[in-house]
Parts: sequence; C-alpha cells; structure tokens
Amino acid sequence: MSASRTERLLNLLLALLNTKVGLPRSILREKVYRDSAENDVAFGRMFERDKVDLRQFGFEIETLTDPQNFGVDDPATTRYRIGKDSNRLPEVSLTPAECTVLLLAAQLWERAALGTAAANAVRKLQAAGGFTDVDLPAGVQPRIKPAGQAFDDVVAAMHGRHPVRFGYLAVSSGREEVRDVEPWGLGSRFGQWYLVGLDRERAAKRLFRLSRMTSAVTVLTGSTFEPPESFNVRAELDSLNELPVQHATLDVDRDRLLPLRKRANSVTPLPAGSNRDRLVVDFRDPEQLAEELASYGPHVLVVSPAELCAAVVRRLQGALDVDAAPSVPLQFPDAGRAPRARKRTSEDQLARMLQLVPFLVHHQGLHIQEVADHFGITRKALIDDLKILICSGLPEGYPDDLLDIQWEDDHVYISEHLDLNRPVRFSEEEAAALLTGLAMLGDLPALAGMAEDQPGSALESVTIKLTGAAGQAGRLAGSVAGQSVAPGQSQAFATITQAIRDGQQLHLKYLSRQRDEVTERDVDPLRLYSLDDTWYFEAYCHSKTGIRNFRLDRVEALAPNGRHVTGSATAAEDFPARLFTPSDDDVLVVLQLTRQGAGLADDYYAERTAPMPDGGLLAEVRFGNAEWLPMFVSQHGGSVRIVHPEQLRKGARAWLDAALAQYDSASDSPAG
Repeated sequence: MSASRTERLLNLLLALLNTKVGLPRSILREKVYRDSAENDVAFGRMFERDKVDLRQFGFEIETLTDPQNFGVDDPATTRYRIGKDSNRLPEVSLTPAECTVLLLAAQLWERAALGTAAANAVRKLQAAGGFTDVDLPAGVQPRIKPAGQAFDDVVAAMHGRHPVRFGYLAVSSGREEVRDVEPWGLGSRFGQWYLVGLDRERAAKRLFRLSRMTSAVTVLTGSTFEPPESFNVRAELDSLNELPVQHATLDVDRDRLLPLRKRANSVTPLPAGSNRDRLVVDFRDPEQLAEELASYGPHVLVVSPAELCAAVVRRLQGALDVDAAPSVPLQFPDAGRAPRARKRTSEDQLARMLQLVPFLVHHQGLHIQEVADHFGITRKALIDDLKILICSGLPEGYPDDLLDIQWEDDHVYISEHLDLNRPVRFSEEEAAALLTGLAMLGDLPALAGMAEDQPGSALESVTIKLTGAAGQAGRLAGSVAGQSVAPGQSQAFATITQAIRDGQQLHLKYLSRQRDEVTERDVDPLRLYSLDDTWYFEAYCHSKTGIRNFRLDRVEALAPNGRHVTGSATAAEDFPARLFTPSDDDVLVVLQLTRQGAGLADDYYAERTAPMPDGGLLAEVRFGNAEWLPMFVSQHGGSVRIVHPEQLRKGARAWLDAALAQYDSASDSPAG
C-alpha cells in the first residue's frame, strides 16, 4: 500500500471539496501533486486516474469552464471542484429499538462476503452520530453461513458485474459440466443457496444450486455485463417449487446412528448375520442428505435411490483422491493466521479515513486503542492513518488549512475536519448487507424479547429509513435474498431467552450426534446464536463442568429446573460466540484445504494458516475429539485432508476405504 498515494488522493479530495470557484490544473499540480509527476504528461495521466478513483467513492467532480473562453477546449483554464454535499450520507436518526434491529441485521453477515460491508455501513451510521450503542436482547447473535467460498466469489462478481465460470453437476444429466454465467442474483430457499443468472452457452436464464458446484468459481474479470433493470432475485426464488419428497433405503449398523433412526419411517432388522437394520428415510435434496450420510462412513450403505448413492460415493471418492495427492511442506508464517483477504490498497485506507474523521468528530476523546478496536485494525495501523491525516489539508498549506487531530495521553481529539465531518454514502455492498439482513430477520426481534409494540414497527421503520439513505446504492440489495433466520424451535428459543433474563437453570434432554445417544443435563444458559436457520445455545453444563454448545433442533425436552444459575461461568466476551470451545485436551491437527474448502479455516477457528499456491490453505485446527475427524473428512469430501498427525490421516484413510468398499461389493447386486 502506498501511503503517498493515499495522501495524494486525500489532499485532492480536500482541495476539490473546499473550493467554490474550482481549481485549475496548474494549482492542483503545484500544490497537490508537487513531486509526484515529472512532467505535464505524467501529471495528466495521474490526475485522470485519481479522478476515476474518487468517482468510485461516489464523489462527482464538476468541470467548470471560464466564461470568457466558452466553447474553447482549453485544459489550462478548466477548473474542478466537488460539491460539499456530494456523496454525503443523508442524516439518519435511529431510535434505540431501530438500532437494535439494525445491529441484529448487520451481524448476520459477520463471516460472510458482506460482513466487511455491513460493519462499514454501521460505522458510517455511528460516524454520522445517528446510531445509539445498544445491547442485543438476551445475548442473541444471529449469523448466516453461506455456501463456502463460492458465495464470496459470486458476490464479488455481482458487484463488479463480471461473469463467472464453474463446474456444475447438472440435475438433468447427472454429469459435471462447465458453465459460464452472468450472475444476476443470489438467494436462499429450502435451506440451499441459489445463483440466478444468464447461462451464456444456452443463452437463457438458469438457477444453480451452490451445493452442486464441483469446482471453485472463477471470476472472468476481462468481461462485463448489465443485469436486467427489472430483475429481483426474491421474485425469481418465489417461483421455485420445493423438491418433492423421496424415500431413501439405507442399511445401517445395528445400535448406531441414533439421529438417523429417530427420523426413519420404518426400521426392519436384516437377516441374521448381517448385524444391520434397513431404514427408510424421507428426504428432498439428495446432495444435502448425501453430505450427512457420507459423514457416517462405513456405518451406512445407501441402497436406493441411485442418485443419492452416487452423491455419497462421489464425496467419499473425492476425499480419497485429495488424500492421495502429493504431500505439502508443513510451513506456517511466524505471525500465525495468514490473511485471506486481498492486499490492502490506498483506496481501502482512504475509505477508512473517510469513516474515521467523522467518527472522531462525533466521539471526541476516545482512547486510541478503543478507536483502533472499533475499526478492526491495530494501534500501529491507526497511528499510521492519523499521521497521514495530520499532514493533509488545503492547497494553501497554512497551519489552519490542515486537518487538526491530537492524541495526547492516548486520547484522540479532532478540532478541524475540513468538511469531512459527514461520512460518504453507502456503497452498493453496504446497502445490500443492511437491507438484505433486515429482510432476513423475520420474527426474530419479537422472539428475542423486544417489547411487543416495538419489533415489527422498528423493523419496518428502519428499513424505510435505510432504503431512503441508500438511494441508487440499494440496487444490489435486490440481487441478494436470504430466508428468515428466525428459529423453527420458537418455544425452546423463548424458554432459553427467558431463562437467560431471569438467571434460571434449565434441565434438558439432548441428542448428541457424536456420542450417538440421548443425555440429560442441567445447564446455566449463557447466550443464543445461529448459523443460517440452525440455532445453538451456549451454556455451562454441570455434568461436564464446562461450557458446551447445544443445537436447538437436537433438544428433545427443555424446562427450568427451579434453581438459579450458579455463576460458574459467564458468556465469553468474544463475538461471535464460538461453536467450538477450546480446551487443554484438544488435538492439534494440520489440514490442507482446497480453495472450495478454505472457509473451513474460519468455521473451525484455525490457530495458524498458510496460503497454498492453488488458492487453498494449510490450517492448524484444534479438535476436541479425534474420533470425529474421519466423519469431518468424509462430510467435506474432496475439500479437506489431514496432513498431520500421520496416524490420524491413516485412520481417516482406512475409514474412507471401508466406506467405499461397501459400494464396490454391492455393485454386483441389484439395489434393494
């Protein structure tokens, strides 16, 4: 990142904002560019590039012609300026209830492609002074977990209006095909994310399930497209019919796989000597069920239908193929986690500064570390920003023409902002993150315990306010649509939130998939959080004497036990709540993740990562139960392999071999 380029862009912006009559190129070259341009030609090219960069921030640069030379194209007499209201975020005043609803919506995207955009949008509202600090009700933390790296790549392509290319398992033929698609929109229905766009080869609109993509998404940056003006992804997804119910016939080891048995329509013991039962299970999406069945490895055999069987075999074979790839060196950077984000640029730094100055105006005297934490950067990075800011100002160059910022005793104050006291408007991604998030909340605010007369009206009113503030930037919001994140287990959700507020213990019966049993426990509930529409609650478990996480859809019974919480543990300060709680007994495992599976490093809180040449990652992850690793590798077949310890890799390999051997031996016999 070039600090000098950031300073030049900032000085150019300040110069053009703080002039009524405009500035000629000669003044700009002398006062702003100084030694940056060696000659007039170099200056001209640099100035044109910088104007394009400022327009990308939404600043409209006006060109003024000298009236005495009207009609004469003379760059020497042309003046430039930016209106003081150009691209400024309109004033948005939010009530505490609206702030609560908005914070719930923004935090949905915490680890998705729109997470950074949502955080930036909230910071802009805070910088404008229209956002009140609020606490989430009963520790509720909703989040979505989109379909891996493909989601991030498609969102980036939609924003840049670039086509994408990917391998796809066609529903009609069952074959893998390469598709070139203009991505018009992304949306979630029936528990699956869909891409809607123009299939260029077929010259027709098509819908693609992200879970059926068989390769990483390639963004074709050399080409662009324009989506239809009337396109709305919600309308497209509303026309989808849910997949029909099918019946899967499965042979399952006796006394194993209790979660599968509990939802079976029938369980029939197979003839003596087989030690298996035949289960019939309803399903709609073969890919979704195949992911679960693959994780059961050699403990289940898919008898029918053939499509489901093929989907399970494909995952198991993919895991074996990745395991057989050449070994990679176990080398991690000393700093620990390697950043997956793209390299920071001067535009990124300028965007942060345009949030930082108005934030400091409305939050005078904050501790410098508190400011750095608010923007998610290090103290050093913040000081680097401040050093550039205090050297930036108007072309005249007098002391009063500079931004005036002090941080004496580690508390930051600003006394001269040079008309940067209002943040810039929402970008398309920022508007989409907030507006789409609000649409996904559904009944969650009411279920989370907000007053009955507030949540509905607050959700509606804040949506109206932000739609108005977004203006044209709200276009992308019509291209992203998700389902409601309100929990299906509303009664259990209400019981837990009430217990958290009242400080009451809960007694629950819980189906543990890893232990394959139903257990009873007394717990102190701490907080609730979600991944898509799957909700969890974090609690101190008295039988395990530690913090555990429980899925609401696996809670079979739940009620207060009449005792107050013991205070043995409190909700951790980290946000979001971690799905896995580390302990001293964890096993450290080094995983190799493909580009498609790179998101697993975040999902499982990798302690160290290292980028791979193919876009994948080497990740060091803690696992509380090493016996679960073969299930993990099988479930994500083809996206992950164990690199170290070797003993665990061999164990997973034996698990996969045993699982696939069933289908080899069954291939000579008719299904069923």
